Amino acid sequence: MRQNFKCGYVAVLGRPNAGKSSLVNFLVGEEVAVVSHRQQTTRNQILGIKTGENYQIIFIDTPGVHHSKNNLDKFMMKNVRSASAAADVVLYLFDCTKDIEDEEKDYIKNLKTKCEKVILVATKTDKIAKKEQKNAKILQNIGEIFKEDNFFAISSVTGDGIESLEKYIVELLPEGDAIFGEDEYTDKSVRFLLAEKIRGLLLEKLDNEIPHGVAVVVTDFDEDENKVLAQVEIVCEREQHKGIIIGRGGENLKQIGQAAREYLEKLLDKKCTIKLFVKVDKNWREKNVGNYYN
Repeated sequence: MRQNFKCGYVAVLGRPNAGKSSLVNFLVGEEVAVVSHRQQTTRNQILGIKTGENYQIIFIDTPGVHHSKNNLDKFMMKNVRSASAAADVVLYLFDCTKDIEDEEKDYIKNLKTKCEKVILVATKTDKIAKKEQKNAKILQNIGEIFKEDNFFAISSVTGDGIESLEKYIVELLPEGDAIFGEDEYTDKSVRFLLAEKIRGLLLEKLDNEIPHGVAVVVTDFDEDENKVLAQVEIVCEREQHKGIIIGRGGENLKQIGQAAREYLEKLLDKKCTIKLFVKVDKNWREKNVGNYYN
């Protein structure tokens, strides 16, 4: 064991759209999780890895804490519970521009009884102009849940407060050897990253009712020294959604495919070809979640 080296798992929890994926991507320095203005964009436990001179932080980015409406929701909430149970440190994020409801405060209090090391993180502070207003808003939200020295106010846009948060996380980690290599920044495969990138592109492009009814699966991934050929299925719940995803004259699919190809070529530094297919699987979120999420 390297002397004074620290390594541990940090679960990142919070309501949908609280800024969890943005924080993980900022700390890791790579795009490992889907970031979108839409809620509930993260579906799996996604590991982002940050290795410093004397530490390795393994971030578990989780789906937003919410009530389960279908089997996909239940799958997502199962990930939240398992992540918090396995973590050495738990970050609970909340959007500081919004009030914390009583139900959420009860959830945080319950979380503190189950997890010894919990840090409350106020996000999106760049949206509150004056420091005095910012501090007053955050303290008003927190109430008596946390002491002032046990929460951080951050912005993943400006980076404000994140360095101090990272140092505090390292203080709380147990001593131990690194689990991943110094150059690794996620435990996910390239196939997974590609599927998530395409899902993120769909989230930004599609109408409000469609994104959460879409799954993305890389069905074939053929790679050699010089090139990659990937085949990807975009799964939706209705025939009318299929037409919207494809777009007039296939324009939507063409733009998404081009952006995904550029992302993959940058990631792998080789020529890539991506073939996108759209299929309909009615009510897959209720009946066939296991076909697309394990």
